[in-house]
Amino acid sequence: MSTTTLTPTPTDPARSARASDLHDEGGIGLRNNLRHIGALVRRNLLQIKKDPESMFDALLMPVIFVLLFVYVFGGSVGSSLGGDRQDYLNYLIPGLMAMMGMNIAMAVGSGVNDDFRKGVMDRFRTMPIARSSVLIAKIVVELGRMMVATLILLGMGFALGLELHGSVLGLVGAIALAAAFGAAIMWIFILLGLTMKTAQAVQGMGMIVMMPLQFGSSIFAPTQTMPGWLQTFTDYNPLSNLADSARGLMMGGPLGHSVWLTLGWTVVITAVMAPLAVSKFRKKS
Repeated sequence: MSTTTLTPTPTDPARSARASDLHDEGGIGLRNNLRHIGALVRRNLLQIKKDPESMFDALLMPVIFVLLFVYVFGGSVGSSLGGDRQDYLNYLIPGLMAMMGMNIAMAVGSGVNDDFRKGVMDRFRTMPIARSSVLIAKIVVELGRMMVATLILLGMGFALGLELHGSVLGLVGAIALAAAFGAAIMWIFILLGLTMKTAQAVQGMGMIVMMPLQFGSSIFAPTQTMPGWLQTFTDYNPLSNLADSARGLMMGGPLGHSVWLTLGWTVVITAVMAPLAVSKFRKKS
């Protein structure tokens, strides 16, 4: 009687890599990818439902900023604008719309970092889902939080007497522009979340990035009285361009080149940071 020996087939690393790639966009298809994103969005929304305190920044931050800046700085800055506190309110609200996206964006980086620390990403790694769907779902949910914060901001503004000199279409355009730029900024914070070791480190680095961009801009005050070197910085600061675009769209003023610069920044940041973030996520997961 002859005995047949079965020799195990050696594992081909390249073939294994190709099989692993099926968990990414190339082997999944658009329909399934969208379905995975929807399921992950639902998962993130359920997390918010279980932890409603995570919405406190989106709910309270617009109220605090409006009251603080309008009633503390509104009189002096309003007079520098040639008006009063009411004129400063009309100046401030579009600027704060530009700031909301950046503040909300920091949370997505902390969330991604926290998911890795808790081992959530290890479970996602075993599932046949596209790696990018995890990150895109995070951005979709944060955009929803950003829209909530923006609506509260506008509600506070109108309650205090905000005057919309432009059209409703212009207001919608300003909100859409702020959302698009906010989504682009989120890729930066996702990359920080994937790079830094702790969520606290992500928040610390985020503040270092945000503070110069926010206060070295036209969000809170006109830039004409700033030193020349700082005016040069504000001219190319994407938050200044976004704030000026929102004011032009909401108040009916001249748009100039600020809208195109904002769209340009949005495209460039997304084109550079999104592939870097997805690549880092694939290597880390």
